[in-house]
Amino acid sequence: MKVAVTAQESRLDSLLDPRFGRAKFFIVVDTETGSFSAIDNSVNVNAAQGAGIQAGKRVVELGVDGLITGHVGLKAFATLAAGRVKIYTGATGTVADAIEQFRAGKLTILESPDVEGHWQ
Repeated sequence: MKVAVTAQESRLDSLLDPRFGRAKFFIVVDTETGSFSAIDNSVNVNAAQGAGIQAGKRVVELGVDGLITGHVGLKAFATLAAGRVKIYTGATGTVADAIEQFRAGKLTILESPDVEGHWQ
């Protein structure tokens, strides 16, 4: 399974970024092989508006099955849901920690947005 994790830097030992649309990086991890790649999201970090929608479109384009993040707003949630990307929350620590928590079934699937728009 391929999952994207919101991160503050481009490494597996990077801390998670609790923001979805304005996360600095998405780390895409193949949970079966452990291979990963870092996707720069700097175009959305300082966007005046639409960061969640644009980030959602990007994550869908990456072809991931799931997203591990802290919080997702209404429009981003709708974009990810339309792309059939499951959203997982409750992870702590680093990207590597989040992947282990995911593999262990310790994360929660987000059923609806958990913040209002423009959450920072």
